[in-house]
Formats: sequence, C-alpha cells, structure tokens
Amino acid sequence: MHRVPNDCIAYVRGETVSDISLSVTSDLRIEKLEAGYGSIRALHGVSLTVHSGQIVSVVGRNGAGKSTLLNAACGLISATSGSVSIGNVELTGSAPYQIAQGGLALVPEGRCVIAPLTVKENLELSKSAGRTKYDEMMTWVFDLFPRLFERKSQLAGSLSGGEQQMLAIGRALVTNPDFLLLDEPSMGLAPIVVDKVFESLIQINNQGIPMLLVEQDVMLASAVSDYMYVLHQGLVVAEGIPDELMNNEALNSAYLG
Repeated sequence: MHRVPNDCIAYVRGETVSDISLSVTSDLRIEKLEAGYGSIRALHGVSLTVHSGQIVSVVGRNGAGKSTLLNAACGLISATSGSVSIGNVELTGSAPYQIAQGGLALVPEGRCVIAPLTVKENLELSKSAGRTKYDEMMTWVFDLFPRLFERKSQLAGSLSGGEQQMLAIGRALVTNPDFLLLDEPSMGLAPIVVDKVFESLIQINNQGIPMLLVEQDVMLASAVSDYMYVLHQGLVVAEGIPDELMNNEALNSAYLG
C-alpha cells in the first residue's frame, strides 16, 4: 500500500471514483537512454523500469536531467541512443503522437493548458490520441475532478493553478494511457492543493494506471512511491524503495539535500 500525503482521506478509506477497471500488465522500460540539447548531453545511459500497478518516482536536484528524461521518453526531444518500450512494443524514435497512441501520456511541467480554449475543448484535444473508451474516460475525468465539470465551459486560462493542473492530468487521462508520466505536478501549488492533486493521483493509480513521477519535492515523492530513482547530472546514482533511500544520510547529503 502506498504511503500518502496529509489528508488523503479518500484513499485511506478505500473510496474511489467510478470503477473503469483498467489493468496494465506490461512494464515500461527505459534502457540506456541518452539525450540532450545540441552538443549538450543531459542523459548518460539512464535505465529504469515501471512495473504494472506501481508509482515510480525520479528525484534529484535542479538540472539533474529529470524533465529531459520524460521529454525524451515521449519523443518531445530525440534520444541519441537507448530504448523506450512498453512490453514488446518499441517506442523509441516514434513521433510524439505515435508514442501517445502507444500508451504513454505526459502531464508536462507548467501544465501547458490552452488558455483560449474551454476546459471541455482542452480535454477534447486528446481525442485524436486516444485509443479506446473516449466517452468513458471523459466521464471518469469529470468524476475524478468535479471542479472541471463545474467549469467545463470556462476558459482554461481563467482557472486557478490547481484547476489547471487537474485539467492537465485529465487531458492525459482522456487518451486512456497505459502509463502516466508527470513532470513536477506539485510545482507552484499551495500545499492544500498539492494534497488534493496527489490524492487524485493515488486514486488514478489505484484504478490500474502505473505512473512515472518526476518530482523535486523528495518527501512528497517518497510518500506516494513504490520505488525511487535518484538522478544526478544525467546518471542514476541510486535506486530503491523510499524508506531505504530516505534513511541514507550520505545519499541525502550528496544528492537530495
């Protein structure tokens, strides 16, 4: 069972949104991934695995390569070598829309909602990338985030930061992903809003969607994760279950302090 942030009452009680019975049985594997920007190499052979049912986090200081890892996995920047796969399906080298159709959905840093479009229109943007269950996934998103249903005709740019983060997560869910990738979902949000967002992430995972979470807030990441990787200057320098990593004083001082 996942540990939870403060006030994740719904998960503790075992309550969930409408059951859509999702089940992912394949693993997401990133193997020896290298990527960068021009002549600057930001990832140096990063390997990690997300098993079905897991929340796996990647933590580290600013500039460690965390966002580059997700962007390369989703095809937003080109990997120079290495592999990204779900089960026996190779995704490396595919266009971002093909990777989305292959089962990876990214919630980007900064949310990136389309401000002049309504909430509903932002969600509908994902329809072309969705594979099945579009109407069912839309219903689930509105069940999970009632605030979005209340504001479905409101312009996305007029939403609060927390509501925009809910919209960004909902937009990814509409694609019916096999794996959800999240880049700094707590960034810029008040603590009470962070708790609500992470409660929702736990509910999503509890419904069968594994996650790869990039998060600078190490304590928050450790509270929800089954397994953690520590990234430093584009290299995985440590990995393990959260309790082991968080109790390693030398590791905390060198890479997480």
